[in-house]
This record gives sequence, C-alpha cells and structure tokens, in this order.
Amino acid sequence: MSATVLPGTAVSAQHVNLKLGPGLLQFSGANEAGPSIITTRAGTLNHSANGSKWWVESNSKRYVPAPQESVIGVIIQKLGEGFRVDIGSAHYASLDGLAFEGATKRNKPNLKIGCLVYARVSLAHKDMEPELECFDAQTRKSEGFGELKGGFLVKCSLKMCRDLLDPKHFLLPLLGARFPLEAAVGMNGRVWVSAKETRQIIAISRCIEAVDPDGGGMDEAGVKAFLSSLDV
Repeated sequence: MSATVLPGTAVSAQHVNLKLGPGLLQFSGANEAGPSIITTRAGTLNHSANGSKWWVESNSKRYVPAPQESVIGVIIQKLGEGFRVDIGSAHYASLDGLAFEGATKRNKPNLKIGCLVYARVSLAHKDMEPELECFDAQTRKSEGFGELKGGFLVKCSLKMCRDLLDPKHFLLPLLGARFPLEAAVGMNGRVWVSAKETRQIIAISRCIEAVDPDGGGMDEAGVKAFLSSLDV
C-alpha cells in the first residue's frame, strides 16, 4: 500500500519494532498522544508488509544518507586511522580503518585514493557527517561489503537503484541469463558491474542507462532487442 504525501503530512505508523526510513521524522508531541511522525519530503509513503518499516520514496537528485542503506563510495582522502569517502551526498562520509571484517590495528585494508568501496551507512544525522562500515552489523562478516576491484561504475538515478534492488525487476536476471556477471547496487545512484569481457560490461552499463526512468525508460522487450543488436 502506498500514498502520495507532502512535507508536514502526519503519518499514523505504529509498531513494536517501528523503524523509520528516509523522508520521515519522529518527535515528541505536546499532547498525550505520544510521539508524532511527519513527512519531511514529497513522494510516495510506503511500508513493509507487517508495518514495522516506513519510508517516503521520491526521485530526488541528491542522495540523502539513511542508516542501514548500502552505498558505493570513492576513497578521496586518508585520515589517520580511517578514510574520507565521497558517496554523492551533501557531505563526505567517514570510514574507519577497523570497520572491515577481521580488521585490526596491525591488519587494516590498504585502500588508495580513487578506490571504490561497497559499504553500509551506520550513522546518518543532519548535524554530523555520515559514517560507513564494510561489514554486516549482526554477523560482523563482510557479506559482500568491502573494496570493489576492477569492474566499472555506472551512475544512474536514485529510483533506478531502488528498482534494481527489487527482486521482481527484470534487468539483472535478464542479463545474468545471458552471461556471468557481478553487480553491487548502492542506494546513492551508483551501480558497480563486472563481467569477463569488456563488451559485456559495456552492454550492462548501456542497459542500465536505457532502462533508467530518467533516461530512456526502456522495457524488457526493448532490452532484449538491444542486446540482440549487440550480439552478447
């Protein structure tokens, strides 16, 4: 279920383990009703099947970090024991050198300027720069997070990233049925792709750009015809 909302719209979200995502703000009201929740952006209000997770989906141009979201960042500076990372938001993010699976003070990843990392937002606050970590908070394992070696970085709209993370979306399964590939999708408008052949990487990036709602908005039939013309 979804509904169109504007900034300041009251949301009646209630759950024992309530988690608010991007576009929602909770504060203590002045009445006895308890905490109140309002929207902070225009878009579509969504919630999970059990009503525990609520968020506002909008196709904004700039990424606004939110806790638990996966992002693809670029290392731009080394800072003492950590790194400063560009994730496409208004502020750079910080990544501690120990925020990797198995990392210790003597054994830390040697990331260089320009390296790509697939990370999770561990802290996001309007008055602080976001913080990242490259492991799963529950298992303390990498779970796919960490440095992204090789491949190619594709920039697209935020909505396209959300679409690619939907298991029902056709693009990645369609491409995977034609040739082996690897992909990491960040919620910040960046997709990392890798394949055995250069022409396959080019085909993947071209398809993402063509299917992007802010681009051509191509459908499944159009992608199949496009791939046939590329002979991949």
